[in-house]
Amino acid sequence: MGKIKRGILGGVSGKVGSVVGASWMGVDYLRGLPASYTDAKSESQIAQRLRFSTVLKFLQPVTEFLRVGYKGLATKMTPFNAAFSFNYHNALIGTTPNFNIDFAKAAVSRGNLQGAINPGMTSITPGTIVLSWDAGSVQGQASLNDTAMVVLYNASQKESVYLLNAGIRGDETVTIEVPANYSGDEVHGYLSFAAYGMVLGTQAKNGISNSAYAGVVTVA
Repeated sequence: MGKIKRGILGGVSGKVGSVVGASWMGVDYLRGLPASYTDAKSESQIAQRLRFSTVLKFLQPVTEFLRVGYKGLATKMTPFNAAFSFNYHNALIGTTPNFNIDFAKAAVSRGNLQGAINPGMTSITPGTIVLSWDAGSVQGQASLNDTAMVVLYNASQKESVYLLNAGIRGDETVTIEVPANYSGDEVHGYLSFAAYGMVLGTQAKNGISNSAYAGVVTVA
């Protein structure tokens, strides 16, 4: 910033060429105009937008679920941002312009509670998906009464069906109704558990499990 002493023209005010004249506390000065970056369509910018949009399309349909699933990791950020960060760095695959989600590496919840064992899915009856798992031998804070939470993601329609209370760990199975227009579509499944006796909206990291990928099934 260069000061201007008053001369025969006095102080400078407003834009003159590539500088702007102004006054602050009785001192006249000039400042250069900021550099202009008009190219908003560089290859790197386009690639970054595509990466972001790919992750967002996967996560936005389950925003409410993520508020529970990532509650324990939401330090100085929202649960959604925590979920975005994890999936951006761990599940995003491909190159410009063909980015995608590696559904087996994606996660809709993260925590230290014991997770699901051998989850899987079938669809025999039209409009329904059966998700099953092994209760196994519970460890740590886990219980057979832990709440089962399910996400079913329809990749072709970019939408999800989710349940924050689909049953309990000891059930080892849950039958979920999906929209009729899911028939013939591939649906990816995720199973999580929330610790028994805890309020879902305030789960701490130790009260929620990592989501387990239950695979993909074509809806009957």
